[in-house]
Amino acid sequence: MSQIRQLHPEPTVSLTILTDTRWQAPDLAPTPARPVRALARDLDITQSLDPHRHAWGQVTFALSGVLRVTTPGASWILPPLRAIWVAPEVIHSVHVLEDARLRPLGILAARAPFEGDECRVLAVSALLRELIVALGETGAGPRETLLAELILDELPGAATRPMRVPLPQDKRLGALCAALIDDPACQLTLGQWAARVGASERTLTRLFESELGMRFGHWRQQVRLAHAAPLIARGMPLSQVAGELGYASQSAFSAMFKKTFGSSPSAFFAGDSAA
Repeated sequence: MSQIRQLHPEPTVSLTILTDTRWQAPDLAPTPARPVRALARDLDITQSLDPHRHAWGQVTFALSGVLRVTTPGASWILPPLRAIWVAPEVIHSVHVLEDARLRPLGILAARAPFEGDECRVLAVSALLRELIVALGETGAGPRETLLAELILDELPGAATRPMRVPLPQDKRLGALCAALIDDPACQLTLGQWAARVGASERTLTRLFESELGMRFGHWRQQVRLAHAAPLIARGMPLSQVAGELGYASQSAFSAMFKKTFGSSPSAFFAGDSAA
């Protein structure tokens, strides 16, 4: 035991938990000596972080709660045990959809676990979750260094999930997409949306394919599936999830979920329940 104490002599510290949306203190930024920094922020459903960027990368993760992370080109909904990698200098905002205990990691740009500026949704393993928690309870020193290196080693192998909802640049299409993200069960047809946003149905069809790379029905489906994830993760019955998202039946919803994610909703979240 004495040998263990000598290896890790620094005292355990508690991470300061912010409950507002003000900018983090500069001394919490990652550095070459401390390439991974743990942060903490507990926010309720009324709060959000406005669009911002930073010179380091970030793993946005919440111990509990549901988040929506948005960049200029896409939006992601993160249920429990999902995180997102946001590359350095990428503008992003965070909206709290369910009271959340955010525990993001700031990662030095030179030690980024992924190449390029593409955001990636990560499945947070039990090991990675505990490493994040442990880092937040550790001060500067050898133990922090070991935990940081383990996190950097674990991140590249984290499984990714196709939960991205692309967003358009065109303002008319943007108004339609924003409305459906807020109310994914809306049953308006593309023709009805055209009358609301001031564009013809033909124009909207072309914009969906040119800007988002998919048809209207496929995009709405992606939005609904993204919204389904947090509902399922917190135990809502599939029949109720299907009804809230505008599906005619539970079987229709389950079939669409399996087509998109490659497994049934129950199998997809089995790992989360075990964790």
